Amino acid sequence: MTPKIALRDIHKAFGSKHVLRGVDLEVARGESLVIIGGSGTGKSVTIKSILGLITPDKGEILIDGAPMGRDRDAFLAQFGMLFQGGALFDSLSVWQNVAFRLIRGRYKMTREAAREVAIEKLRRVGLSPDVADQFPAELSGGMQKRVGLARAIAAEPEIIFFDEPTTGLDPIMSGVINELIREIVVEMGATAMTITHDMTSVRAIADKVAMIHNGKVRWSGPVGQMETSGDPYLTQFITGSAEGPIEAVR
Repeated sequence: MTPKIALRDIHKAFGSKHVLRGVDLEVARGESLVIIGGSGTGKSVTIKSILGLITPDKGEILIDGAPMGRDRDAFLAQFGMLFQGGALFDSLSVWQNVAFRLIRGRYKMTREAAREVAIEKLRRVGLSPDVADQFPAELSGGMQKRVGLARAIAAEPEIIFFDEPTTGLDPIMSGVINELIREIVVEMGATAMTITHDMTSVRAIADKVAMIHNGKVRWSGPVGQMETSGDPYLTQFITGSAEGPIEAVR
């Protein structure tokens, strides 16, 4: 079966710094892939390459077996994104944040229709309609993250990216967000790619895990095989051990 997303031998350097050194990855339709690895190993550059924010120096990125086309708007319409810091617009109300691309993007919804969609998506992430007219600054960190999730799914995307979805949240709220992500991805039948350092999140939302180290995919496989992979890099990372082939930056 043709993968939803395929990366073939992706390379990217910034000056003399080689960040990606031949990344090969496949994500099946409806699969939840979590990318792990230390800081500066190329996780974010991989995601930005798929989104077209960065142009690889070499390699090919395929969506549904086809190279990314010239119609950038149509291409990006397939994607939803939950940003690490929420990235909500402070000057817009909650519902306007959720409906932002529905009103201003290619959908061109009326404000009334977009507000209805926004309220429905807010309900889906556990927020009541009375939150819709509040502003991000009036919400807790956990509520802001839920608003970001509602925005990510507002346009019913086929692919959703999650960038460190539980950063800054307490363990209980992190568990709530992980559960919401898993439920929503399954309900929508969406393909998901997540970047995270949180191994609790990995185990909660991943079908498949890929570890990037030194610009290459060091290991990939089902989440249930992480503990018995036998790969020293993966074992050191998931156990947080100071001993192993990964050198700690001092």
